[in-house]
Amino acid sequence: MKRARCVRVLLLPPSLWCSDSSGLRIFARFLLGILAFVFWSAAAPMAFGGVFVIQMYKNYSYLFQESFLFLPGWLAVAAALILLPTGVLAICVSVKGSRYWQGALLLILFCLEMSLAVLAQFYTTQMPSKMKRTMGYLVQQYKGPHSQDPGSRAVDVVQRELQCCGVENYTDWLKAEAASWHLPAEDTCVPESCCKEKYSQCRRDLGHLEQLFQEGCLKKLEDHLRFVMLYVFSCCTGLSVLELLAGVGNGILMKHQPLCDFRILESSTFP
Repeated sequence: MKRARCVRVLLLPPSLWCSDSSGLRIFARFLLGILAFVFWSAAAPMAFGGVFVIQMYKNYSYLFQESFLFLPGWLAVAAALILLPTGVLAICVSVKGSRYWQGALLLILFCLEMSLAVLAQFYTTQMPSKMKRTMGYLVQQYKGPHSQDPGSRAVDVVQRELQCCGVENYTDWLKAEAASWHLPAEDTCVPESCCKEKYSQCRRDLGHLEQLFQEGCLKKLEDHLRFVMLYVFSCCTGLSVLELLAGVGNGILMKHQPLCDFRILESSTFP
């Protein structure tokens, strides 16, 4: 009975074999076509996030030298590069072989972005305490604005670029131990990097607070890091959902392709 049913199905025109799945295939083709343009558009923001992370690591490398902060940056750049051929293959839905490559690229992308999302969450929660210890140590060991000590130069770079002073605030320099950069009568002075640029004759003492940055560097660093990692995490989460949709569309086409390829069994072929 089953064999007779199979024979009747094979004797039908191929267009009728695929009639039940034609709607799904049309939907899958449309979905992949839309997602192709989304992947191309998303490559730029993802690459921007990766470059942003790498640049932050380079600017404040002395604070992150043991954290491998550059890793999520390079993973984001790699994901952006893989998004481009994935979008191309999503457009080539009529090419049967492209679907296998697209499935492989989607799997690689999904793994990359999940790893990147986990790293972004890890750095958001773990880095603030490490930055606080490192900044506190560098403030204590500060040797002056003209020192060649990399730690001292790192403090000046952070304070100038983020427009901040001290770890929590400018009073951290009062708690710092006496260092060689202090003059005998200037026990309450702060580094030149704490001065606002518009004051060319900055006195650097706490009697002229209007000339100094009063906010601490730690909070600004935390906000900077949190913004970058939240941006990368959001990109990864959104793209992962889209990649799952692309995987579903790709799977629909791969599932229904074999039955629709048996055109050699047409009645015209076998009289």
